[in-house]
Amino acid sequence: MTATAAAATGTASPPAAAPGTAPAEEVRADARADTPADGLVAPRPPASRPRSRTYSVIARALGPVVLLALWWVSSATGLLTPDVLASPPQVIDAVGELWGNGQLQDALATSLTRSGVGLVIGLAAGLTLGITTGFTRLGDELLDSSLQTLRTIPFLSLVPLFMVWFGINETAKILLIAVATTFPMYVSTTGGVRNTDRKLVEAMRSFGLGRLAIVRQVVLPGALPSLLAGLRLSMTLSVIALIAAEEINATEGIGYLMSQAQSYARTDILAVCILVYGLLGLTADVLVRGLERVLMPWRTAGPGGGAR
Repeated sequence: MTATAAAATGTASPPAAAPGTAPAEEVRADARADTPADGLVAPRPPASRPRSRTYSVIARALGPVVLLALWWVSSATGLLTPDVLASPPQVIDAVGELWGNGQLQDALATSLTRSGVGLVIGLAAGLTLGITTGFTRLGDELLDSSLQTLRTIPFLSLVPLFMVWFGINETAKILLIAVATTFPMYVSTTGGVRNTDRKLVEAMRSFGLGRLAIVRQVVLPGALPSLLAGLRLSMTLSVIALIAAEEINATEGIGYLMSQAQSYARTDILAVCILVYGLLGLTADVLVRGLERVLMPWRTAGPGGGAR
């Protein structure tokens, strides 16, 4: 229809669109197509922010540095007197004194031996019992209820009984650490073994693998995260149990240094011993983290992938 005919009939033709622009109806249609009917937008995955190792180390060291600064300032301003807690310079002098006469090295070697032997015994017992109760129904029925009952008994309550049974020698101290470290490993191992894919176990049996081979090649690798969690708890408890064990008439070790320092009101040596116990626990945690990185490199510290 021509413009003259349109004017004669009283109808107007739509205005022509400007060159290079889309009609308004097409724009609105595209907007409606991009926006869902419920008003939601397309999800966007969170972007990870990888952090450098230097940043991670600085962030982890920030808390201890702040505590040390507060301790130093409180001692310098008189808020903390030496009879309450020695200042950091006094503690450093005490470290030099104990290291110079060889007491710190001997005490540390004795305490590490006690803690290490007790930890190995506890880990072996917890791992064996956990595999037995988690992998076999008979072991679960025979052992689990008794072990769960024993697990609720505080290991510190066993100190007088162990002194009656074993005296005040090294056996009582090592066994107390072993008992304290057995049950965290047992609980973690049992949970990890029970969560193993049963279909995978049955498939390996159908291929002719024996029970020990299945445990070694299927069950333990699948339970590795739980095993490492139990190892971390057990190593931490070994330090706590060491403190209690060295209160049993110890004549050497870090606990003996503490008892001697208490007798002479040496808060600087007491602070040294407390810091040594803390460093032992921190070292145990760092070792387990290193094992996690070696044995499970695919795992991350938490949500966010490499952002840590």
